[in-house]
Amino acid sequence: MKNEILKPGWKRVKFGDVVRLSKTRSKDPLADGLERYLGLEHLEPGDLRIRRWGDVADGVTFTNVFQPGQVLFGKRRAYQRKVAVADFSGVCSGDIYVLETKNAQVLLPELLPFICQTDAFFDHAVGTSAGSLSPRTNWTSLAGFEFALPPVEEQVRLLELLACTRELVESYKSALEAASEMLRSGLVSIFAAEESSPAAAEMSQAVVRSGWRLVSAADICVAPITKGATPSGATGTNDTGIPFLKVYNLTFDGSLDFTIEPTFVSSDAHSKELSRSRVQEGDVLMNIVGPPLGKVSIVPAKFPSANINQAIARFRVGRGISSRYMAAYLLSDWAQRWLKSRSKKTSGQQNLTLELCQTLPVPIPPDHAADGVVSAIDALFESVRLTEERKSATERSYKKILREVFGDV
Repeated sequence: MKNEILKPGWKRVKFGDVVRLSKTRSKDPLADGLERYLGLEHLEPGDLRIRRWGDVADGVTFTNVFQPGQVLFGKRRAYQRKVAVADFSGVCSGDIYVLETKNAQVLLPELLPFICQTDAFFDHAVGTSAGSLSPRTNWTSLAGFEFALPPVEEQVRLLELLACTRELVESYKSALEAASEMLRSGLVSIFAAEESSPAAAEMSQAVVRSGWRLVSAADICVAPITKGATPSGATGTNDTGIPFLKVYNLTFDGSLDFTIEPTFVSSDAHSKELSRSRVQEGDVLMNIVGPPLGKVSIVPAKFPSANINQAIARFRVGRGISSRYMAAYLLSDWAQRWLKSRSKKTSGQQNLTLELCQTLPVPIPPDHAADGVVSAIDALFESVRLTEERKSATERSYKKILREVFGDV
């Protein structure tokens, strides 16, 4: 329910009253001096900055023109929350709306992207989308979105607060990238002798540390390394108490994220046709279909009995091997390069076989050093975790500001 009580000077407006949809087109982007293009794949959910793009010279059919300062909104699959501010000119996909304010004396152009990041705006976009496989919203529907607009003087103050908070989020993102790079380089050094590099050599007995031994992944697993399947009609969004894990639930830091599009499997399928791929606490999961390959997660404690689909392999280690150790090795460049160099590409996908997973060479430290190795691994992951926590806390503060200003009013 919308709160009809507005602050003094505020007014309720429709999105289309203060924002216009740019319809500038280019039949020949190169001739018009436009060198870059953007598809939906170049926009990152929740990130206002554009960090990737394509080159028009490589060939593109896009004709929608955008200019610096305009706001780009992904109208297809709006639940992905793709909004960005252009800092260069180019052309973009027809699935991206190019937006700009009608009058800077009514709505500051710099405030528009923040409005487009509110939960209320995305809820409206998702709620007005049509189509089953690839739902899209339309401009007429977006133009009808209502929100409370403060006077320009207050917009200036609000913009300063939002920009400052967003800048802090960006700084934590940079810190997280640095911590992740430290993790990556740290894992390289942990699993091999000094000066050994996965860019120059593959994992073998020749590169492991003195006193370490090399075994296959199958040798240290107490259950067959296996993958799941997707039985027809047995999965869905109804909570059966049995999570059905997919690649998007896996991460690049060993954690498991079941908040993303939670899917469940029936108890009948879980206990019968999917019995061989059931997962339990401590199991290490890795995606074997990409791109991207390289996602690895550990099933956490107290996580309900779950299952996996055919794009995920399960490693259940034993014989004194830590799940954290196995996950760290699978995430390392040593394992990733070994696996990717042997992957098969079919129809744009990278695929790993179970045989590759089973024969993957894994370095094992001597018993007297095992605890120290795991402690070093934990310290590397802890640095990433703490930075991620700070970033997440700042993002929550940012979203809280957006909700308090534009949420229910």
